[in-house]
Amino acid sequence: MSTDRPDASAADPTIPAPGPSAPSPDPAASGPADTGPPEAEPADTEPAATEPTATDSGDAGDGGPEPVDADEAEDGEPGAEPPVSGTAGESPAGAETPAVSEAAAELAAQKVERERIARRKAERQAPVEAGGKLSGKAADLLAAVRAVEGGEKPPAVYFDDAPAAPRKAAATAPPPPRNPEPAAGPTSDAVAAVEAVLARGGAPAALAGAAATALGEDAAELLAEDPWRLLAVAGVRPTQADGFARALLGPDAGPADERRAAALVGWLLEQAALKGHTALEAPTLESALAQYGVPAPAEALERAIGDGAVLVFNEGEEAEAEEAEEGEEGEEAEDGAGSVRVLVGLEGYALAEESLADGLARLANTFDTPADWGDGSELVRAAAGHGLVTHTGGEAARAEPQALAAAARELGLRVCLAAHAPAPAPGTVTTAGLLAGTEGPGRDADGQFALDLLIVLDAPQLDVETAAALVESVPDGARLVLSGDPAVLGSAGPGRVFADVLAAGACPRVVSRVPDPGPVGELVSGIGIGELNQVDAPGKEVVIVPVRDAGEAVHRTVQLVAESVPRAFGIPADSVQVITPGHGGSAGTRALNTALKERLNPGPGRFGGFDPGDRVVHVPSPGRAVPATVVSADAQGLHLDGAGARIVVPKERVESQVRHGWAVTAHQAVGARWPAVVVVLPGDAAQALSRDWVYTAFGRAERHLSVVHGVDQALAHAVAQVPPKPRTTRLAGLLSALAEAARAKPGE
Repeated sequence: MSTDRPDASAADPTIPAPGPSAPSPDPAASGPADTGPPEAEPADTEPAATEPTATDSGDAGDGGPEPVDADEAEDGEPGAEPPVSGTAGESPAGAETPAVSEAAAELAAQKVERERIARRKAERQAPVEAGGKLSGKAADLLAAVRAVEGGEKPPAVYFDDAPAAPRKAAATAPPPPRNPEPAAGPTSDAVAAVEAVLARGGAPAALAGAAATALGEDAAELLAEDPWRLLAVAGVRPTQADGFARALLGPDAGPADERRAAALVGWLLEQAALKGHTALEAPTLESALAQYGVPAPAEALERAIGDGAVLVFNEGEEAEAEEAEEGEEGEEAEDGAGSVRVLVGLEGYALAEESLADGLARLANTFDTPADWGDGSELVRAAAGHGLVTHTGGEAARAEPQALAAAARELGLRVCLAAHAPAPAPGTVTTAGLLAGTEGPGRDADGQFALDLLIVLDAPQLDVETAAALVESVPDGARLVLSGDPAVLGSAGPGRVFADVLAAGACPRVVSRVPDPGPVGELVSGIGIGELNQVDAPGKEVVIVPVRDAGEAVHRTVQLVAESVPRAFGIPADSVQVITPGHGGSAGTRALNTALKERLNPGPGRFGGFDPGDRVVHVPSPGRAVPATVVSADAQGLHLDGAGARIVVPKERVESQVRHGWAVTAHQAVGARWPAVVVVLPGDAAQALSRDWVYTAFGRAERHLSVVHGVDQALAHAVAQVPPKPRTTRLAGLLSALAEAARAKPGE
């Protein structure tokens, strides 16, 4: 690898320890969002922290709720934000006493936020939006919520290390396909009623719309009876809900209130989902409840289960055997009881996972004898004989499912090839467009896809809800091929669908042996097995650019994109993509995009901060990040060109769904490739790095990769010793149990 010089930046999140006097501490764990979800991203330096959303994988903001920025989920996996803390006795945005270092970081973050807001207001010739004149605690709460809604930061998360666990469950009805467009909002009367309740509790009226949307038409009555339901609003934290409850209920709003415990159980599970978990072990939940001042966490969890707020599952390979043998060998059954774990989950994710397992089992058991598709590749032969097939490999291996699609079409089969991101290959649609009905073959009279073979690329990006909707739409007699690279970042949403299907071994797996070509391919292949190798790059296909600080990182990045790469390789600047671990910090996406815009497309940002010709990322929903270019703006909204398709983003959604796209996070970049990529690794992003993040970021380059390196030995350490964080899911166990049950049927 060649060595040049540039970069450094993206803050690392911390887990604030609960203060002895705080009945409801906020243990925000570090993460991405990015919409996802997810990728471990450094904490933004902006204020407002909150737990809603994983996505970098994801992204609304970016891939996760942004999601998780698509990047943050947004991007996929959500990263931690500086906490907006407070005690139970304070107002909704009350602040608990932080450590000195956290206070200093918060002050610095607030300064950055104030400067950003002032700059945006000066650029826009529009009135200040509602809530702009709030101050103090109400302003802090509003900022926390808008940070999540606008996708400006990855939401804080808590459960990073919960282990995975499988289970067998009964079949359930599938969840409906997700609508990429937001549902109709609440009525004006409902919003007005919520505003009145919020005013009584000292919360900003601007939260009324989000609260009414989350809680329904009876939101005002629900909040008045149970103020902790405010936690249903993305961005609100327990300390803030405690303050709101104290203002409404007075001294009765204590940490032992059953309503508080019930709301916390659901909220904690939602935070776990932002990290990709579909369920959590009961002891993990009880420990978290205790940290939030719940005096009897085990009893509180039992009440939540008894009330039907959450579901409980007994997990473990021996659970069913114990139940069957209990009458005959009671003593032995008791000895095995220790292997069974108790998992707790939210109903929506449980239904999606069980529906997905049933749908996959249905497809796997479709064909008894293989069809005659002639002599073809291993993947063609596998698809001919089975209703469900998995295919794994790197970027070069994507040619194999494309060849399968071509072979099936020659046989007269109806074929659809779907990818996570818009793909240049002709005939390829996006999974989101396929589900929405805007792309692909459409649906038949029964609401199922009108096809014989569905090939899903980028399968690791499937969360359980999206995967369930896809599988339930595949008709009987059709085939499904899930293809992807297991080493890339996971989905922005909850679940690990592709990994669980592979782990269950419930269908044939075709492993590609096609290596990724060139020095970049060699480098990425080594990273996939935990080795950061020195590769021979005679044509400077891989260049390392060392930097001392964030300022130098930004300077060298702009220089590489605007001058060095175009001059050396003939690749235009608009085909060079910058990837960095987080949105915040002095070398995060915001700082880099500001510098790149000034150099490549300067302008006043008269269209909500954007000008014609700006490269942007459109995040229509958490976990999705669509590269586009600004064309114009009018009364309808901001007009974008996304891979030749015209996109109109309504004016009121521009701030939350569109951000500049010269620099993105790895979760936003997953599924796409560019002729040249500049990966920026600032010094303060060291702890945000992991093997799957590095693998994904480096693997986005086709011809040239520049690494602006400011993390010293942290890069090699991440590749060798920081594997992807585990996710607690149930799908692998469900699939294994269904496969075992099918084998046990008489006559089979």
